[in-house]
Amino acid sequence: MKHGPRSVSAVDLAARVRAEAHALGFSLVGVTRPDASDHVAFYRAWLAAGRHGEMRYLGRKDAVERRADLTKTLASVRSVVVVGHEYFQEDPPSVPDDRSRGVIARYARGRDYHKVVKKKLQRLGRWMENAARGEAPSGGASATLPSWRAYVDTGPILERDLARRAGLGWFGKNTMILNPKRGSYFFLGVLLTGVDLEPDLPFQADYCGSCRACLDACPTEALLGRDETGAPVMDATRCISYLTIEHRGPIPRELRPLMGNRVYGCDICQEVCPYTHKFSRPSQEPDYAPRPAWEAEWGRDRDAPDDDGPTEATIPTTDGPSLVDLMRMSEDEWDAYTRGSAIRRAGYAGLRRNVAIALGNWLAGSDTPDPEAMGELVAALSDEDSVVAEAAAWGLGRVGERP
Repeated sequence: MKHGPRSVSAVDLAARVRAEAHALGFSLVGVTRPDASDHVAFYRAWLAAGRHGEMRYLGRKDAVERRADLTKTLASVRSVVVVGHEYFQEDPPSVPDDRSRGVIARYARGRDYHKVVKKKLQRLGRWMENAARGEAPSGGASATLPSWRAYVDTGPILERDLARRAGLGWFGKNTMILNPKRGSYFFLGVLLTGVDLEPDLPFQADYCGSCRACLDACPTEALLGRDETGAPVMDATRCISYLTIEHRGPIPRELRPLMGNRVYGCDICQEVCPYTHKFSRPSQEPDYAPRPAWEAEWGRDRDAPDDDGPTEATIPTTDGPSLVDLMRMSEDEWDAYTRGSAIRRAGYAGLRRNVAIALGNWLAGSDTPDPEAMGELVAALSDEDSVVAEAAAWGLGRVGERP
């Protein structure tokens, strides 16, 4: 006698999903319901206060509505799977204390995390689809199977709120999701699915207590503590990560000295967190390893039109690269440097602006200004991008100042 597929409970299927997610390399995984978020009111108030700066996409009406109601993104959603993928990397010796070298945030030193995490999430989604197919009535049409969508920091999703609701951690005062055994160096991925899964309990505790480590360490005072509801508040327009990545114009002059040698992103509020400091371990994901310096060969030297022979250029490492090497990169070299990397988001001019500021901060603290650094800033005075040229002039103006 032929029997139909065995029915699996939402509890059992959730356990299988967790096991599969762990097998794919996700150290954290939780499940929550797609209920309306109680974080939306805070989010709207944060936007109304202009804390998002130039990130206007965060405030689009349709995007806000979709963040408030997940069914506007996937009408059939019944469960949300939230995963964490660890990316911590040790700093090389002397970085960030060596002001001649640029600091790139740990998350951007390897392959673009969007690509890495989403690929794994899509594999999890297909696995769930196959599991659902195995549970479907015999002869059922594939069109009736539950659908799913994967997001990694790209869609209108309140990932951190969903992570808390799925039990992954609490909102730290640095606005990051903190896990009591993992810290905060992990990427979040979200899988909306039509599969019914037993949810985890939300993370209710707040282990920050009276600790102010991140608030006191933030150089630009972007972290504003908790509001009356207990939600952590950040003024993104003062955040070094925002300034070096999302901000497109001149960086406010009063904030430039506070950036030090951080040329893409930050990490300070994570570095000083007791939980992150104690529990972070180097990621086992090879795609997150820093990129070493390498030799690139070009078919023709664009600055020497009569030279038909190949030329070589050293593409810097992402692990404490020399500021001089970063500044002297041509646009073609920058293209090679950022291919498949999150650093690409800053743009060629944006990265040069950041490096010019870092060079100025280095020169301000040097008794004998480096001639190569001076030379790169002088050359950048004639940059076709006026923002870069202005940053170079500012950097040169810092020679002889005290940091």
